Amino acid sequence: MDSYEWTRISGAVLTALIAVLGLSILTGYIYTPAVPAKRGFVVEGVVAEAEEAPAAEAGEPPIELLLASADPARGEAAFKKCAACHSIDKGGANGIGPNLYGIVGAKHAHIAGFGYSPALQALADKRWDWASLSEWLKNPRAAIPGNKMAFAGISKAQERADLLAYLNSKSDSPLPLPAPPAAAPEAAAAPAEEPATEQAAT
Repeated sequence: MDSYEWTRISGAVLTALIAVLGLSILTGYIYTPAVPAKRGFVVEGVVAEAEEAPAAEAGEPPIELLLASADPARGEAAFKKCAACHSIDKGGANGIGPNLYGIVGAKHAHIAGFGYSPALQALADKRWDWASLSEWLKNPRAAIPGNKMAFAGISKAQERADLLAYLNSKSDSPLPLPAPPAAAPEAAAAPAEEPATEQAAT
């Protein structure tokens, strides 16, 4: 087969490819499918359950309730996540983050000379109570936007309570644990049905 035949075959293949490409572009313009505003199918009963699920997962017990069963020993183990940036002993040096001795109940930017972020300096007179410390440990960036702390946070509420109990123990004057919130009143019991009495046979 000479070069002329190869040229004819190559030209035919190229012409066919160009034709296919042109047809696909043309049909794409003609038969453009309509995209629905809301994709997928709605199945009755399933949508409502899916919408309610996140609310149930989002709820967690109040930190005051979890502190009642908190264990400082477990909190000391949890503090290993903090030890890379913070010291905890009295008189300990600051690291990337400030020394945390006596942090529970202290003011936000209470260590003189430490380079707190402007976000924390703006809250310098506010004190670290149980709730604010728990929210900070859960997600520092969300608790005080604009701060410089790169820690991702502790998602488990009981682990945060244990850590708070440990931090509180590392203080000259540990704070008393907060009282657990009052339990919700139990629903009144439904009146018991009286047993049916058989009528006397007549």
